[in-house]
Amino acid sequence: MQNIPEIDELVKLISKFPGLGPKSAKRIVLKLINNREELVKPLAKTLAEVYKNITRCKICGILKSSTIECNFNDCRIVNTKYNKICVVEDVADQWSIENSNIFQGYFHILGGTISSVGKKKDNLLINSLVERVKKNKIEEIILATSATVEGQTTAFYIQDSLADIDVKITKLAQGLPVGGEIESLDDGTLISAFKNRLKINTSSN
Repeated sequence: MQNIPEIDELVKLISKFPGLGPKSAKRIVLKLINNREELVKPLAKTLAEVYKNITRCKICGILKSSTIECNFNDCRIVNTKYNKICVVEDVADQWSIENSNIFQGYFHILGGTISSVGKKKDNLLINSLVERVKKNKIEEIILATSATVEGQTTAFYIQDSLADIDVKITKLAQGLPVGGEIESLDDGTLISAFKNRLKINTSSN
């Protein structure tokens, strides 16, 4: 096979996608090349728009367009007022929970986890979570971090950060396997984990 730098680079990039290897990437590249007008042009345009406009909200962590304002009073997925916040590690977890239709409320995407050795990532939105709880009438925080060491370390840190605030804190319970990641769970498992969530603190207030 003749080496063409542009194609080789595209294959290399696509093979970095989750679940894709070099062979799958090559098939995708060939599909794109053979459908330039139908796929390549609109894909290139859309990717450029995503790169330019899509960012993470600095308060709640959700993906948003730069043309849409997101603040303490409007960090939400739907236009209804809720009193619960579901805390997840990343956007993939948010999407998985939304698809299960088990949760009706706000989301807060941390953007990662605290490492098992206790090192806190600078970009985790834990401080903004505390501020959201303080400034809004939030009655329950649902910790939906993964059942990994890092996920549970992060959950404990959040629990400590909210210890002086009068808010109920729960975590996903039955149905969430040890070591399991939220985005890899099926809808039935997520529904079970949400329905059987446990309260893990009593506020000192």
